[in-house]
Amino acid sequence: MPIQALLVRVAERDEDQASAILWELETLGVEVQGGPPGESRLLAYFTAADGLLERLREALAKLPLARVEPSAIPDVDWVARFRQNFRGFDVGNFRVAPPWDPPASLLPKQRLILVDPGRAFGTGTHETTGLCLRAIEQIFADRAPRRVVDVGTGTGILAIACALLGAPDVTGIENDPEALDSARGHAERNGVAVVLRLGDGGRGLEAAAYDLVLANLTAPLLCERADELARLARRDGELVLSGLLAEEAPGVIAAYQAFGAVLQTDDGEWASLRLRFPA
Repeated sequence: MPIQALLVRVAERDEDQASAILWELETLGVEVQGGPPGESRLLAYFTAADGLLERLREALAKLPLARVEPSAIPDVDWVARFRQNFRGFDVGNFRVAPPWDPPASLLPKQRLILVDPGRAFGTGTHETTGLCLRAIEQIFADRAPRRVVDVGTGTGILAIACALLGAPDVTGIENDPEALDSARGHAERNGVAVVLRLGDGGRGLEAAAYDLVLANLTAPLLCERADELARLARRDGELVLSGLLAEEAPGVIAAYQAFGAVLQTDDGEWASLRLRFPA
């Protein structure tokens, strides 16, 4: 998987917004570097693709001082570096931790998700994953979904969380074989049974079959696949959408409001949507 590095220079006040845009464009990771007073430099890594530089420049055009240029990739073992810096953290009643830093004990009702960071995206540190985990926890507190599907499961964290909360039938769909291998390893490490399949979104899945549908993707994909994702949920089922910036939420809501009432939750620059289908 060829990697491309891009150096983004922005005004210091725009660092958070620039970082949000990079994650929206599916960066593999962002390193904040030192810069002159008033400037932030973000070194972002992407899967190499034609036209990536132009798309990034267009996306950052609304930030008046933003500049983007190709950068050499440092000769660094990034997996080793990330493992060195990755420490356990809490999201709601979940404790996400690497295998080498397990908690000595857990709080009452707290559940542990062990994550071994690698090249595949998804360690639970990103705001969109946290929004999803909190939504999942709320849904299971209200009622217990039996059949769950996580579309774009990545390394499987959301699917694993549902299995840990007691869902007996959990499926994760992913189109990246490397991420799927990581998800299988995580499911085994956490001692849960999750069906993991290579697939393109919700295509090929049974319609009206799931009590809970999870989709932590991007705003354009969520809009493009609205009918496809909505048809997976049973009557009185729920759909959790994430991976979108708060400013993108109105457009995504418009794509789904015909299916049911949409509740929005924000976490800084990011948002998640929770839709419950009528009975």
